[in-house]
Amino acid sequence: MPNMSLKKVPMPEQNPEIRRQNFEEVALGYTEEMAVEEAQRCLNCKHRPCTSGCPVQVKIPEFITLTAQGKFEEAYNKIKETNSLPAVCGRVCPQESQCEQKCVRGIKGEPVAIGRLERFVADWAMKNLKKEPENSESNGKKVAVIGSGPAGLSCAGDLVKSGYDVTIFEAFHTAGGVLVYGIPEFRLPKKLVQKEIDGLLAQGVKIRTNMVIGKTLTVDELFDEGFSAVFIGSGAGLPAFMNIPGENLNGVYSANEYLTRINLMKAYKENAVTPIMRSKNVAVVGGGNVAMDAARSAIRLGAEKVYIVYRRSEKEMPARLEEIHHAKEEGIIFKLLTNPTRILGDDNGWVKGLECVQMELDEPDSSGRRSPVPKPGTEHILDVDTVIIAIGTSPNPLIRSTTKGLETDSRGCIVADENGKTSREGVFAGGDAVTGAATVILAMGAGKTAAKAIHEYIQSKNS
Repeated sequence: MPNMSLKKVPMPEQNPEIRRQNFEEVALGYTEEMAVEEAQRCLNCKHRPCTSGCPVQVKIPEFITLTAQGKFEEAYNKIKETNSLPAVCGRVCPQESQCEQKCVRGIKGEPVAIGRLERFVADWAMKNLKKEPENSESNGKKVAVIGSGPAGLSCAGDLVKSGYDVTIFEAFHTAGGVLVYGIPEFRLPKKLVQKEIDGLLAQGVKIRTNMVIGKTLTVDELFDEGFSAVFIGSGAGLPAFMNIPGENLNGVYSANEYLTRINLMKAYKENAVTPIMRSKNVAVVGGGNVAMDAARSAIRLGAEKVYIVYRRSEKEMPARLEEIHHAKEEGIIFKLLTNPTRILGDDNGWVKGLECVQMELDEPDSSGRRSPVPKPGTEHILDVDTVIIAIGTSPNPLIRSTTKGLETDSRGCIVADENGKTSREGVFAGGDAVTGAATVILAMGAGKTAAKAIHEYIQSKNS
């Protein structure tokens, strides 16, 4: 009999007062008993609406049914048929706007906790399974993958299964892309990312770090080295700024720099080589997941007050509801309908305040979106010594500026069709390099799609 409870089995978590003082994972995961109980809430619908909401088409009812039966190894194998990074996706995917949004149980209660179950199954497999990888027979063809983030890892994983000799080129000294430099330890432990990467290495994928494509090597030189195709999954790592006075002051960070210092360079540790400000009062400008990550990291570094400064209302915030909830629990102060106009500095060039103005939402436009407009006479100053800008990113221009015949759009994103094919023959692209900053799971979906197109392209050239 299905479990007809209207609510999900709660996820155990660290107490907010404790976790705001450490970088350990907030959510502690289900026990076996909890996972089975939650999995039994699934109705195993014949029309499978949840699967249609998954960018990598995980066979959700099947893996949940196996979980409900306590067949955790079989459930893991079912997920791995289409998802090469389940431990990651179970933690950072926005399930509430994808698979869980389409869950029938969500009509009269809470949807099945698909993400929590995926995380449980992946973690169980990492702890209990010691299977040797099944290496595919080589087909003698080489493919280059630029970037070791979710798009690149997903693409490489599918290609190596088809027998390709895959080499990933990563600009940083550590593989993982945004999974290691962008997402904090308390949301995504880096040892889990490394285990997922180790799984690809065991299957034969090669990773070359400290390789800045466009400087160390160009795309043209990759073809000269004998690669039959190139996939560009280099992400969107170029931060945007507001272009307001004071953005060049000491104590102003892009969220990218701030999080990279903390996550990749471990600046939160006592003996860290990479420095970072131990701020007293911090303002984080933006309302997405990156803004939440930066704010929650600042509180863990010892800041007394941390503000989220966002020019729209909470309803318009693009961050996950879970991240907003956790930020509030940890004492982050939300300054909504507030827009920065100037960063104030002292005589030595350091931040001493953030001038803001209150906003109000205008009448809806033709799309129904309400634009924020300033309210006269509401200027005020936040007493802060650090400002972190988290208003978005775009692709780095290096690859497009050094690759002939590669079409890009006005945002600097590579133009690619629905299969990842670009204007340059043999070059495919996907993820944030094409869409601009988006989600991990969408980038993974793009990597999988491109892998299929690359296989078809190479096969057609050799037929």
